[in-house]
Amino acid sequence: MPLPALIAALLLAGVHLFAHRLRFLHGIPRSRWLSMAGGASIAYVFLHLLPELGEGQDTFGEHAGERFAFLDHHIYLIALVGLVLFYGLERLARTHGAPSKDQAPPAVFWIHIGSFTLYNALIGYLLLHGEGDELQALALFALAMGLHFLVNDFGMLQQYAAAYEHRGRWLLSAAVLGGWLLGCLTRVPALALAAVTAFLAGGVILNVMKEELPEERRSRFSAFLLGAAGYGLLLLLG
Repeated sequence: MPLPALIAALLLAGVHLFAHRLRFLHGIPRSRWLSMAGGASIAYVFLHLLPELGEGQDTFGEHAGERFAFLDHHIYLIALVGLVLFYGLERLARTHGAPSKDQAPPAVFWIHIGSFTLYNALIGYLLLHGEGDELQALALFALAMGLHFLVNDFGMLQQYAAAYEHRGRWLLSAAVLGGWLLGCLTRVPALALAAVTAFLAGGVILNVMKEELPEERRSRFSAFLLGAAGYGLLLLLG
């Protein structure tokens, strides 16, 4: 489905380009809409991506061979790597960042943006190959990732402000489209596709929770719960 996937990629790129204009989402306490978006993203991971990892585990079992037989849960290990990697990047940004978000060290900014560029490219690729030929599944994935991008955008804006607004968001938008284009040109084996899905699942869990948990954000649990329950119901009914 190259055309529907392209439309989804353009919409996701648009989230990065225009999210900063949604001024009603700024400020403390945290906007209930961002908390709802985070809840919906988490629901998608636990009710859709993680069950897919079970199928991916079978693929790993068939292809990993005896050399890696001691790793009983290969696919979940990759999800853990995704979570730990993004946690490490977040700690790096917060530990070595300057007190003023407008003066964050360039190296830290580019490491952070570089990691999310790869992350977005993987999502762009999965738009084409991650959901098979089911239009409904593609729409649910794109909606969940769009909400997730919204959460990520406001986290990056809080950390880097002008640097993200002037450069970062453009790179992340291009990465989604680049991932889609790569998907048009190549098709990776099922084993690699399962690994990408697992890595993404771990990254989404970490990137949503790091925005919701800090006490200073004064996040809204009721909105997060509503988002998770509402999107979870949508997935179950779909």
